[in-house]
Amino acid sequence: MRLDKFQKEQLTFGTPTPIQHLSRLSASLGSKVQIYAKREDCNSGLAFGGNKTRKLEYVIPEAIQGGYDTLVSIGGIQSNQTRQVAAVAAKLGMKCVLVQENWVNYKQDEQGVYDTVGNIELSRIMGADVRLNTAGFDIGIRPSWEEAMQSVRDKGGKPYPIPAGCSEHKYGGLGFVAFALEVMEQEKELGFTFDYIVVCAVTGSTMAGMVVGFASEGRERSVIGIDASAKPEKTHAQILRIAQNTAELVELGKPITADDVILDTRFGGPEYGLPNEGTMEAIRLAARTEGMLTDPVYEGKSMDGLIQMVKKGEFPEGSKVLYAHLGGAPALSAYASIFKEG
Repeated sequence: MRLDKFQKEQLTFGTPTPIQHLSRLSASLGSKVQIYAKREDCNSGLAFGGNKTRKLEYVIPEAIQGGYDTLVSIGGIQSNQTRQVAAVAAKLGMKCVLVQENWVNYKQDEQGVYDTVGNIELSRIMGADVRLNTAGFDIGIRPSWEEAMQSVRDKGGKPYPIPAGCSEHKYGGLGFVAFALEVMEQEKELGFTFDYIVVCAVTGSTMAGMVVGFASEGRERSVIGIDASAKPEKTHAQILRIAQNTAELVELGKPITADDVILDTRFGGPEYGLPNEGTMEAIRLAARTEGMLTDPVYEGKSMDGLIQMVKKGEFPEGSKVLYAHLGGAPALSAYASIFKEG
């Protein structure tokens, strides 16, 4: 497998993100399974980092070398993606245009807060041109994003498109191929191999990259995606397509099939960005046992999936499970009303 042939711009700290044993969480679930977390939420000094920062390390070199002056990206109002793109633009001295669509059906009484705090607040502080749009949720290419790029061209700029989650970018999966290789090196130091890796999946390139990376050791089916899109058929198809394209890029040497993409669809409801009771309980349990913060959109749902799978005995006793913490805590303040009682 060839990952080293691709250029990389250092945006993370440049050292492996820590793997933390979640001993109290494991104990609270009976200690039959040992849970660990790889802390991608601590991977960079750029506006709290997160999984998109790792992806952008392989996406950004093309923008730098091509003489682009404006990064243009898209996400929901509380998008982690757009916050991380804004941070990278600031670090590199580029302009940034962000399309923030109404992907989440948040309550009317939250509207005065939802689009002013959290991720979108940080993007504005970092100088991004934030453009609110009423379009609803979808993981595909969006007209509003294309219009934003044209508006930059009309003013004489050169926009570089970065799709939602970096996922439709040809190099969007490379960062998490690197993640998998990093885990495998850390396993040598730990003295054991993880039986399962649990990761949230929405736009798909994070999980896709992991599947490809672990496939280099025949472990592609150890990656379990927890759908948080509530559109699982579309998400599964996108993960598979990105994984197959990424496998070709890195010369994996074997095919990735639909059966290699394991996506659990039980925990993503009621819809994208809205937590269910399981999400909320998972957020509280992780916080109260480990001081580890997860969010209602992504990590709370994958944490719920992990917890419920342990409780139901779906992991064999003695398993070591790695939870990929992808970030997202900056969005918590936008959901303050649902945490009034903690």
